[in-house]
Amino acid sequence: MKIMVFDVPAESGGALTILRQYFHEALKDKENEWVFVVSKPQLKESENVKVLNYPWIKKSWFHRLYFDRFVAHKLVEKYEVDEILSLQNVVVPKIKVKQTLYLHQPLPFVEKRYSIIENLKFWVYQNIISKMIVKSIREADKVIVQTKWIMNAAIEKANVNRNKFILKQPELNIMINKIYEQKSDHKRLFFYPASGLSYKNHEVIIKACKLLKDKGIIDYEVIFTLNGNENKEIRKLRELVQREKLPVNFIGSLNINEVYEYYSKSVLIFPSYIETFGLPMLEAKMHQAPIFASDCAFSHEILDDYENVEFFDPFDSQQLQNLILKDIQR
Repeated sequence: MKIMVFDVPAESGGALTILRQYFHEALKDKENEWVFVVSKPQLKESENVKVLNYPWIKKSWFHRLYFDRFVAHKLVEKYEVDEILSLQNVVVPKIKVKQTLYLHQPLPFVEKRYSIIENLKFWVYQNIISKMIVKSIREADKVIVQTKWIMNAAIEKANVNRNKFILKQPELNIMINKIYEQKSDHKRLFFYPASGLSYKNHEVIIKACKLLKDKGIIDYEVIFTLNGNENKEIRKLRELVQREKLPVNFIGSLNINEVYEYYSKSVLIFPSYIETFGLPMLEAKMHQAPIFASDCAFSHEILDDYENVEFFDPFDSQQLQNLILKDIQR
């Protein structure tokens, strides 16, 4: 059987992680042929795996739309594909072969709604692309999701049968070398590995730190995996940190081993309010680290069976400040 995998949006972050997971699975599959259709990621071909790169798709929304409408279905015909796996939240149009859809875009299903003024890109996802996603859920033969909350939301929004869905959490094949240990002679360390997207919500941590500073409490450190120049919003937060002399360190990106090292010695703060899964929470949990998590459905799904977690309103800096203070004073 010949399977074609479409994932032209994937370039970094979680989307690229998902693409690589399926690519490595395909490399081990000696019974089927695989064709991966991507934009910029460089994937090494093998005897049973072919890779088609279309980097021009990334030039604009128009280029992506042109590819979806006029190129994708021709590739399916050219390579005489038996089945399609779409890792890009929408199915491939104009084809009749079986399609499995991997749904990992949470924006159409979250309670938080964005206005055009607040965030144009997110508004487009919630009001335009969401219609394409819902249509794709209805048209797909099967839909893979990472969490129960997004499955339930998709069932309600698309009005489809639960039997269409496959629940498949992200796989974590990691070796835990060190579990969390707080050394008494070290100041408290708090860690947040996340990108600079607005809903990652670094702002609430900064506000909590400002409240603590107003009380004269600065004997702790917060680590962000940002360099401070990611976007206008992050630059403003970095300027605030510098102006107020808050104990927040923008250290830039880390490799996975460095991230795991931080889990072994710090409290994970996870204030993001829009996630499909929230992988850092699972990673920190596996390292037995304390976690302060946003009081959201995706957080509860991962952490409700975990003893060392505190949930907080992701829009309440006072509540987060109380948790940090409580931890510092232990």
